[in-house]
Amino acid sequence: MSSALLTHSRVSHAQLAALLARWLPDQRWFAGRDHRITDLSVVTATQLTTDCFHLLIRVEQHGEQDSVHYQLLLGATDRIPPRTRRHVLGEIEGPTGHALLVHDAVHDHRAMVHLLDRIRRGGAMKNLRFESFPRTGVPSGLAPHVLDTEQSNTSIVYGNQLILKLFRRVQPGINPDLEVPAALARYGYARVPAPTAWFHTMTPFFATLGVVQPYLTDAADGWALARESAARRTDFVEEARQLGRATAELHVALSETFPVTAAPADHSIRLADAMTHRLRQAAAHVPALRAYAPALTGVFADFALSGHDLPLQRIHGDFHLGQVLRAGDEWHIVDFEGEPSKPLTERRGDHSPVGDIAGMLRSFDYAAHTDTSPRTAWAQRSRAAFCDGYAESGRFAPHAIATVLRAHEADRAVYEVLYEAAHRPDWIAVPLTAVDRMCRAR
Repeated sequence: MSSALLTHSRVSHAQLAALLARWLPDQRWFAGRDHRITDLSVVTATQLTTDCFHLLIRVEQHGEQDSVHYQLLLGATDRIPPRTRRHVLGEIEGPTGHALLVHDAVHDHRAMVHLLDRIRRGGAMKNLRFESFPRTGVPSGLAPHVLDTEQSNTSIVYGNQLILKLFRRVQPGINPDLEVPAALARYGYARVPAPTAWFHTMTPFFATLGVVQPYLTDAADGWALARESAARRTDFVEEARQLGRATAELHVALSETFPVTAAPADHSIRLADAMTHRLRQAAAHVPALRAYAPALTGVFADFALSGHDLPLQRIHGDFHLGQVLRAGDEWHIVDFEGEPSKPLTERRGDHSPVGDIAGMLRSFDYAAHTDTSPRTAWAQRSRAAFCDGYAESGRFAPHAIATVLRAHEADRAVYEVLYEAAHRPDWIAVPLTAVDRMCRAR
């Protein structure tokens, strides 16, 4: 693929846009699957190899006010390796008139080897700049393989030594999944893998595109561990308590690394109003939630009147069992990107640490209730142990602010009901069961 492919004619632009418009809605990381694409354009194109381009594209969709930028790595050649064939988008007319097969180059072994090498060498390349921390080295010759758990991003593991996370949806500014781990590494918090290298755009705006970190080869996913424990009815209390301690230590480290702001006098009132508004919107779409609306409104009103306004600080922002890894007897915390659908300024803003606690408590509930026979007692013990562990190492005890915690957890459960109704109807009983429990406990 030569640079002429994107500049030789309007036909090539139209062909490429048509291919992408058909392909994008099928990608798990594409945020607008429910809305028709009305316009798609290439903002920047950087040639990485003779047949591989880095693209930043802008997508506009029906019903959406703002356009969205995505990062793509596309290859185009007349011959495709067998293992790459299932990642072909289609054909496009090449600059000499012959057909080229356009494919997702993330799954092209040679292209990804070259990308890591380019990151390792550093420096600028047209619209891109590659950086690394002093005294850290990115080795060469590591074989890549793409993890099949991609959601809002794509992760590529190199030789079981490094992992490169590519942020598919791109927003102007530094991504918190680079900003926060880098700051914590300087602070000395060792439970978060420190960034080794990264790359970003230089035009038309600055934005983080990818981060390289050490790959924890022997680590087990917290979600898988918890689900297995719940299914087998084995005790998870000690692991949950240790995770609570690790979470509290994370919040302390973040409060000493980033500025902390005092909550405004009316913070709990405004936040409770926002929770109530989200409840009304969700109930309008999910009839099963309507019977609980009065009691949930009371839960949020109790929070508004509680007078408990914790200092606001940087938090994880999307905390659940899938964001933690266990290596030996130690928990490690990853994925500080936050909710990709939220604006970057909001994800980088200050929030109550109770939000992270509520997210993890909801995750324990999910781990216990996604089987045909819910493990309610397992969830209760794990949730209590997590809060106990947090109280041992944190600056407050979650159980001591039960009204605040209940409101945050209820708000999270309302979001889950709406999500499950739209995407996984078979799972909606999980958050609805939690909603019922919280309403009865009030």
